[in-house]
Amino acid sequence: MFYIYVLESIKYGNFYTGYTINLKSRLKLHNQGLIFSTKPYLPWKLIYYEACLDENDAKRREHYLKTTQGHRLLRRRLKDYFYNS
Repeated sequence: MFYIYVLESIKYGNFYTGYTINLKSRLKLHNQGLIFSTKPYLPWKLIYYEACLDENDAKRREHYLKTTQGHRLLRRRLKDYFYNS
């Protein structure tokens, strides 16, 4: 399985979208500061993920979620999360 995930920086409120085959270990790497692009915004929490059977589908979905339309979709999908936080 390939996982597309969205992280939120607990301290700064930034978001990061990525994909991986091992979601638990990838989140651990982010929070240990071993991922260069997310290191300055530690700590991170997982707020959303999806699973795909094909790597190309996961890459395409990750790319979509990074677009303006993808951001809107996530805001609608996680409406209660954003309004109750």
